[in-house]
Amino acid sequence: MSVALYARGGGVGCGAKAAAAARRPGRGGGGGRRRAAAVLLLLLALAYVAGLLVFVLAGGGGVGGRVEVGREVGVMTVASLRRRRAAAAAAAQPGSVYRSHLVFERLWPDIRDDASSASAAASSLSSTSWRRSMLMTSHYQNPGELWMPCVNRKLIRPELPPSNGYLMIEANGGLNQQRLSICDAVAVASLLNATLVIPAFHFNSVWRDHSKFGDIFDEDHFIETLKQHVRVVKELPVDVLTRFDHNISSIPNMRTKAYSSPNHYMQKVLPELLELGAVRIAPFSNRLAQSVPSNLQALRCFVNYQALRFAGPIRVLAEDMVERMVKRSTLTGGKFVSVHLRFEEDMVAFSCCTYDGGLKEKTEMENARERSWRGKFHRHGRVINPEANRRDGKCPLTPLEVGMMLRGMGFDNTTSLYVASGKIYNAEKYMAPLRQMFPLLATKDTLALPEELAEFEGHSSRLAALDYSVCLPSEVFVTTQGGNFPHFLMGHRRYLFGGNAKTIKPDKRKLVLSFDDPNIRWNRFKRHMQDILHHSDMRGTALRKPNDSIYTFPMPECMCQQDGMM
Repeated sequence: MSVALYARGGGVGCGAKAAAAARRPGRGGGGGRRRAAAVLLLLLALAYVAGLLVFVLAGGGGVGGRVEVGREVGVMTVASLRRRRAAAAAAAQPGSVYRSHLVFERLWPDIRDDASSASAAASSLSSTSWRRSMLMTSHYQNPGELWMPCVNRKLIRPELPPSNGYLMIEANGGLNQQRLSICDAVAVASLLNATLVIPAFHFNSVWRDHSKFGDIFDEDHFIETLKQHVRVVKELPVDVLTRFDHNISSIPNMRTKAYSSPNHYMQKVLPELLELGAVRIAPFSNRLAQSVPSNLQALRCFVNYQALRFAGPIRVLAEDMVERMVKRSTLTGGKFVSVHLRFEEDMVAFSCCTYDGGLKEKTEMENARERSWRGKFHRHGRVINPEANRRDGKCPLTPLEVGMMLRGMGFDNTTSLYVASGKIYNAEKYMAPLRQMFPLLATKDTLALPEELAEFEGHSSRLAALDYSVCLPSEVFVTTQGGNFPHFLMGHRRYLFGGNAKTIKPDKRKLVLSFDDPNIRWNRFKRHMQDILHHSDMRGTALRKPNDSIYTFPMPECMCQQDGMM
C-alpha cells in the first residue's frame, strides 16, 4: 500500500476506524476527536516512511541490495517485499552466506598450532615417511589397473586419398577452448577428407588476446606430426583464394550446431565442400559430438597429446619454471601441489556471488558485468540469487577457502604450492591468508623474472600455457571452479600418469556448509575436509561415459591396460 493511500485512511487497519469515528455526529468533543484522529494518521504515515527509509539505507530488498519501487518514488511494490522476505529466508539456509573469513579468524590459532604439532611429529620420524600419506604418494595408486597410451596403433591407415577441398575454422575462447576446437577440427577434416587450414583465433572480449596459432603452438610440429593422418596447410593457396575474390568472407560459412554428429558433416558439409572446393565454419566451438567412432576419438587424443605442443618460447620458459618449482620443494622431495584458482574479477562478476566486500564489491562487480557482458544481467526475467548460487556450489572459492580446505585435508605449511591463475580480484586482501597458511607459495610471477614474462604480458592464452605446463607434472592438482583448463589438465595427467593422477575436485555444496559455521571446531572442520578428500579420491580413475569429454576421460578409447604401447 502506498504512503498516500495509507494517509487517506485506505479502508484498513486502525487508521480506517479512527476516521470513521471522527465523522460520527452527536458525540461530545467531536472537534478534539477529529484532531486526535488526524494526528494519529499523521504519526502512522510518518512511522511507515521512517521504516521505509531504514529499509532503503540498510541496503535491503531486490537483487544486490537495490530496493525496487513503483512508478511513484517511495512507493514499494508488493513484489519487492515478497522478494525481500524470500531473500531473508534463503539467507537463513546453511551455506547461503560467505562467512569463511569469520571461520578463519576463529580457527587460525588451531591451524597454526596443528602445523607446529605436525612438525614436532616429523622430527621423530623420517620426513619422507611422515609426508608420504599426503604428498609423496605415487601417481600410480593401483598398479593392477595401470593404463598406458595406445593411440598410435589405433591410427594405422593407408595412404591419404586426394583431398576433397579446404576446411577453415575459427577457434574462440581461451587457451583450452581453442585447443578443443583445434582437435575437433582435425577430426572433422579427417572425416571429410579435407585439407585443414591452420585455424584462426577469434578475438574474445573477455580474454582480450590477439595471439595467433603460431604464437601459442608449434605450427611446424603440428603439420609434420599429422601428415600421415590429415593434410594441414598454413594458408589457403592463391588459386583457391582467387575463386573467392581474395576475400575469406566470401567462402560459405557452414554454420553448425553444437555437438553435431558425423552424419551432419557428411550430409550437409561434404556436398558443399565438393562443389566449392573450400568451406569455413565459424564459430567452431564444441561443434563435434562427444561420442564419435573410435578412430576419430583416437585422432582427437593424438592431436591433443602429440601434435599440439606449445611454441618454443613458452616451452623454454615453462621448463625453467618447473625446474625452479622442484628446487623450491626440497622438503617434499621435489613434489608440489598445483591449484587452479579462479578468482579473477571477471569470474567473480560472472558468478553473481557475493563475498565480504560490501558496497565497494557490489559496485565493482556490477561495473565488470556491464563492461564484459553489457546488459546480459539486466534482461527482463533474469533473476540473480547469490545465496542459491553459493548453496549450489557455483561460487568461485576464495584463496582463503582454498587454503583452509587444503590445511584441513592434511597439507601442512611445508607444502610447496603453485597457484595458476589470472589476476586475482582484490589480491592484496584475498591472497594474504593463503600465503599465511602456505608460505612456500609460488606463482608464475614469482617463479619467472619480469624480463622473462615481458613477451607474454597482455596475452592471456600464452600466460595460461605457462600455468598449464607447470601444473601438468605436479604431484597433486586441485581444481576449484570447473572450466576447460582443469578438464583438459585432468585428462592430460590421466594420459601421462597411468590413468590415475592425483586430482582434488571438492564438492563445494558440502564445502560451504563448513565455511558457514563460525563456531565450528578445528577437529570437526578437518573431519569434514578429509571426507571431501576421500570422496574426491574415489573418482580418480574413471572410464569415459557416453556424454563425457574424451579430453577429460581418455580411457578407454585412447589408452589400453598395461600391455598398451605408444
